[in-house]
Amino acid sequence: MAGAGGSVTEADPRRWKALCVLALVQFMLVLDITVVNVALPHIKVDLGFSRAGLAWVVDAYVLTAGGLLLLGGRLSDLLGRRRMFLIGVSLFAAASALSGAATGPGMLVASRFVQGAGEALAGPAAFGLVALLFTDAKERAKAIGIFGGVAGLGGTLGPLISGLILQGLSWRWIFYINIPVAVVTVVAVRRLVSESRASAATTTGRADVSGALLATAGLVSAVYGLIEAGTRPWGSTQVLLPLLIGIGVLGLFVVRERTAANPLVPLRFFRNRTRVTANVVTLCFASVFFTMFYLLTLYLQQVKGYSALRTGLAYLPFGIVISVGIGVSSQLVTRVGVKALLGAGFVFQAVGVLTMARITVHGSYLTELLPGMVLMAFGSGLSFAGFSNASIHGVTSEDASLASGVQNAVQQVGGAVGLAVLATIALRHATAAMRHGVAAATASTAGTALAFRIGSVILAVGALAVWALFEKVRPEPEE
Repeated sequence: MAGAGGSVTEADPRRWKALCVLALVQFMLVLDITVVNVALPHIKVDLGFSRAGLAWVVDAYVLTAGGLLLLGGRLSDLLGRRRMFLIGVSLFAAASALSGAATGPGMLVASRFVQGAGEALAGPAAFGLVALLFTDAKERAKAIGIFGGVAGLGGTLGPLISGLILQGLSWRWIFYINIPVAVVTVVAVRRLVSESRASAATTTGRADVSGALLATAGLVSAVYGLIEAGTRPWGSTQVLLPLLIGIGVLGLFVVRERTAANPLVPLRFFRNRTRVTANVVTLCFASVFFTMFYLLTLYLQQVKGYSALRTGLAYLPFGIVISVGIGVSSQLVTRVGVKALLGAGFVFQAVGVLTMARITVHGSYLTELLPGMVLMAFGSGLSFAGFSNASIHGVTSEDASLASGVQNAVQQVGGAVGLAVLATIALRHATAAMRHGVAAATASTAGTALAFRIGSVILAVGALAVWALFEKVRPEPEE
């Protein structure tokens, strides 16, 4: 594996055991984005949240994680990937304990901010460790595909796990369950993973703190504005002001990176066409993927009248099929290549979301939802290996965790974009229909169907971008 100096030696015999542990943590980190959705009504009643304030239970985590991921990736490369992973997981566990013990809205939201910071440190470090643990190109491609797929599985199974917990326990156990996982992980990683960091030449000089602050502030502000657009008009001050500030600060970040001696994100990182395209299509995927879960959960609970447990069980086929897709992709990625695999995955997703757009108020789950969910799940499983491998295309070993930080930040932003744009379109369409006398359930369903049709177009554009712009992807970082 890669040593402290970034050189590559023979394969570590502990690598597959280490992959299992690192993938488990990534599963937990991504799970925490979706697991709270089904529990929000219970949290609102127990802690006395207002309707507007309740959104911060989700937003605090997404905003902090998305804003700090770039910094977390770079710190992992410079200060040590294992060190930052252990710090991030420990921070995440402590914040999970505070979230479960929250006595009021302020305490829960504050602890969710800290959870997001823990993910921003642990996530990129875990990816960097996986990429460097496997020295053989074929093994590395499979390992990265499995790691990315398990992360996606975490997001998929969030509603099911939440429903199961709420059926027999308090919503607080959604957070408490993270603690034993984190403890086991810290102990295992100390034994199974050696430290690795960028070369001494890269770590000389000061880190680009100004760049880190600009990138974080710009992303947080822009994502905040996009999320606010889910409940406010696009022209409102609450939406436009943070968006404009975010764009302006990100512009300053680009200027800073052009002049910094040790930039947070070297501009050369964005000169590779395949890597840039991979991050763009990741944004397309995330915007549809997370919005689909949000809108479907509302449809199942508010229109179809499903309980929390039944809603979670409705997603069980999705979790099973996405696992199949992950297995297929991990085997095929070295045979057919990233370009073909990712392009095909986007086609399956586009067709699946378009199929789900047929939903009606009184329609059957088996005939209207399940076929589309299966297609979407299989396409998602196929795509995860492609995302993970394309994100490190052409990067050096020193930039392995940075590449993960960029991609994960794009995923967070993509989720925010989806909720801000697609969910807003669905809500406004439903509101307009109700003004013309359409029943609330019918109007809401029509709005969801419209958002799904738009989502299918976004995914189709992603497929075209992959086929048109991807080069031949080498599934390993360069030396």
